[in-house]
Amino acid sequence: MSAALGARRASALRASPAKARRAGGRRALVAAPRAQIYENITQTIGNTPVIKINKLAPEGVTMYAKAEFFNPLSSVKDRLAIAVIEDAERKGLLKPGDTVVEATSGNTGIAVAMVCAQKGYKCVICMAEPFSVERRKVMRMLGAKVIVTPKAGKGTGMVAKAEELCEKHGWFLCRQFENEANPAYHSSTTGPEILTDFAGKQLDYYVTGYGTGGTFQGVSRVLKAARPDTKVVLLEPEAAPLVGSGIATERKPTGAPAGSHPAFAAHPVQGWTPDFVPLVLENGLNAGLYDELVPITGAEAIETAQKLASQEGIFTGISGGASMAGALKVAAKAPKGSVILTMLPDTSERYLSTPLYESINADMNEEELEIAKSTPSFQLLPGEEPVLAA
Repeated sequence: MSAALGARRASALRASPAKARRAGGRRALVAAPRAQIYENITQTIGNTPVIKINKLAPEGVTMYAKAEFFNPLSSVKDRLAIAVIEDAERKGLLKPGDTVVEATSGNTGIAVAMVCAQKGYKCVICMAEPFSVERRKVMRMLGAKVIVTPKAGKGTGMVAKAEELCEKHGWFLCRQFENEANPAYHSSTTGPEILTDFAGKQLDYYVTGYGTGGTFQGVSRVLKAARPDTKVVLLEPEAAPLVGSGIATERKPTGAPAGSHPAFAAHPVQGWTPDFVPLVLENGLNAGLYDELVPITGAEAIETAQKLASQEGIFTGISGGASMAGALKVAAKAPKGSVILTMLPDTSERYLSTPLYESINADMNEEELEIAKSTPSFQLLPGEEPVLAA
């Protein structure tokens, strides 16, 4: 994307989302205009909004979230996919009709499938069995072939399968966990977007989890250079304290993991912390890009995602709930007047079959049944004949 196009997009997307005017004594809302008509879906990646947290933030602390579900396929991984594929195109590693392969918990696969569909590449995704079924269906809807690997193989198993397929068939492997095009894209887009949004404003803490480590490394490099007083807080699941353990991941010559990390245990925060320390993450850790490490429980992640939906109207997944839970832990200890920014990686709709929705019923509860019975017509009550009219 050209710098001019990026600037026009940024200007349009950073305009107030709705402008008010007075007309005939009534307050009317007018959507802010966009800068242009886009040539294809990939041009809409990035420039996601920063949103204030109004009800969950503790008194005396200002909190914001960068909503990556505003990307076209509803996650931060859209950035990774366009970065890796266009980097491969520039290097001559991809030609028309080639097959692109990736190992993923789902969001990267969805993003890669979207970019492949737009650019005309074939797409094969390897995904471990425990990840949500709806992710498989979305990828297949986008034209990808989804190869499900056994649960016992964990993340390292799906990575090994992707490597095996590429070696046999001569396909292109994205290598999201090792590919430096991943954090480089965040250093050239996500980080500068944050600097623009907070230009001339206070920002004391940047809080993020990690999957590949691309967002963490790329954004933190930019913040540490431009705003060294901003503290970077890294999050990981309490059940899988890979960074906290201090134990390095053994690697193959490619940088891919040679085996599963001994500190890993299953956790519900899909997209966070595979069963190895990705090379992209390790490079960020070795560069000293974080100031504090905070563990998050699965229960905290789920509860906070549900609160964001019901109290703020912000519809994010378990990883978004985990990120906000971490930001709230930082807020609880931060000095009064502090400003905190966290990332919301994706949308809640990726988690309908996961523990995030276990407490959400499809059928009417008692309160809803009482509301239904409060008027006489069109009642659908358990064990009774439907009522169409009183």
